[in-house]
Amino acid sequence: MAHTTVTAPVLDHNELALAQGTDFFSVDDLLTREERGIRDRVRAFSDEQLIPVANRHWEQATFAHELVPAYGQLGVAGGSIVGYGCPGMSPLAEGLVAAELARGDGSFSTFNSVHSGLAMTAIGVLGSEEQKQRWLPDMASAKKLGAFALTEPEHGSDVVRLATTARRERDAWVLDGAKRWIGNGVIADVTVVWARDDGGDVGAFVVDLPEHDRGGYLATPILGKTSNRAIFQADILLEGVRIPLENRLEQSRTFADTGRVLTKSRQTIAWEGLGHAIAAYECALAYVKRREQFGRPLAGFQLIQDKLSSMVTDITGMQLICFRLAQLQAQGQVRLEHAALAKLSTAEGARRVCAQARDMLGGNGILLDHHVARHHADMEAVYTYEGTDTVQSLIVGRAVTGLSAFA
Repeated sequence: MAHTTVTAPVLDHNELALAQGTDFFSVDDLLTREERGIRDRVRAFSDEQLIPVANRHWEQATFAHELVPAYGQLGVAGGSIVGYGCPGMSPLAEGLVAAELARGDGSFSTFNSVHSGLAMTAIGVLGSEEQKQRWLPDMASAKKLGAFALTEPEHGSDVVRLATTARRERDAWVLDGAKRWIGNGVIADVTVVWARDDGGDVGAFVVDLPEHDRGGYLATPILGKTSNRAIFQADILLEGVRIPLENRLEQSRTFADTGRVLTKSRQTIAWEGLGHAIAAYECALAYVKRREQFGRPLAGFQLIQDKLSSMVTDITGMQLICFRLAQLQAQGQVRLEHAALAKLSTAEGARRVCAQARDMLGGNGILLDHHVARHHADMEAVYTYEGTDTVQSLIVGRAVTGLSAFA
């Protein structure tokens, strides 16, 4: 009898994703050609440039400055903002960018979320036409980097009690106060500072001063972090910082205006959680398929398959929430409670997936070489920033009961 060689069929991209569990419900089919192209472009950047240096920067607690020009050339900064050099992409594409960057490295994804998702969004949503023309083009190309200074040393979840002040003195606003946990705070050229004016109203004031002329503005990196080590969060001290009157974002008049920005940014953070979960799952799956114990791959054991199934379930749920959220955003129907629910769900799910991945790798799970340890640690930051799980839960609770349980 003649010997016949049987060749396994070659899986296309969709089939491969399904086989691996990262696209179990074929959500890739919902993407347009343009959205898929943006996703693939950012994925290539993460695979070829970001991941190879991520562990080194994480361990040394340094930011990957060398990748900023390449990031600028990706054409993704500014997300869904139309014009001013921004890409004007769909909300779905904007979410995919966040997920793919987080899949590569949480610190760099946070850099993007602050620069594009907070600073540029604040200017795009609340700025005048002149203000958008002044700042957004250079930020879109990453020639200027942005930060968003809202949180204060004594006011995190209760930031509505904002203590930083902006008093008017003839031709200038004078800022006094302190900010904490400000992503990009040390490297930013353009910092959106939230403060109360003389009338007690809350506004966004843009500090866009040459480095040699920042009298009274001191940004100090926060050290000793065990999460998001490769991005600089800062303590910022403002003592008599003078900025031109025209640097107050025109449409920032109440604290509710911060909600307009945070509603959008929380959607981005939901996608970040998804990216971390996919990365941890992919690393764990690859590991258990090649790692042998008791004479066979770990992937062949019931306990491992049960964990993988649980991870796929979480990831699929996160994908569906994020995709539907993007649809609501595109239709102009997304509300604060939608963003809160998405962030609450994906942060919890991704934290669970990363913990399971770390467990499946055993002792190797704490080594940076396998990447899972970095995603496991960085998810602790995602779980907290842009509102803790408790804050998100209370926002959802208020929406479903009509009663506020905030203190």
